Amino acid sequence: MAILEINFCPSCGATVELRCPDDDNRPRHICVACGTIHYQNPKMVIGSIPEWEDKILLCRRAIEPRHGLWTLPGGFMENGETTAEAAIRETLEEANARIAIGDLYSMYSLPYINQVHLLFRARLLDMDFAPGPESLEVGLFTEAEIPWNEIAFRPVKFSLEHYFADRREGQFCFHMGEIAAPTNTK
Repeated sequence: MAILEINFCPSCGATVELRCPDDDNRPRHICVACGTIHYQNPKMVIGSIPEWEDKILLCRRAIEPRHGLWTLPGGFMENGETTAEAAIRETLEEANARIAIGDLYSMYSLPYINQVHLLFRARLLDMDFAPGPESLEVGLFTEAEIPWNEIAFRPVKFSLEHYFADRREGQFCFHMGEIAAPTNTK
């Protein structure tokens, strides 16, 4: 787990030191002047699996990381919003698509990059969608049409695989897991 280096206290501007506070078990950045403890917590990546009949809406990324590859609409949750609001906002931003949120479908922890990915099932409200500023293109795909070798992120690939398997079984259930750091295959 990487700790982001903090040199100065965001509260008062004094220097900070990395040490384990009393009654804690992890090193934290602590201000030497005001004593504020600066906690660093995982980032929440929130998205949706927008459904239209037997198809799923995917976005081809116009930004890094993974420029040019396909993903579900999603991104970092903002302060002050719920997870459902984040999924709706990200789908609108990336695909100009309006959705009705369904159940939370998958949750993957990626501790090696301090992220947690949450994906909701969602229903497209209409066929009026288009690429947003972070997408090169967007489109609806059946399971057979999905560019499986061009999926940008492992939580998205795993969630889509589970989604189609659950659909074949006629019952959707919640999926969760931990994803380890990729290994070099060179």
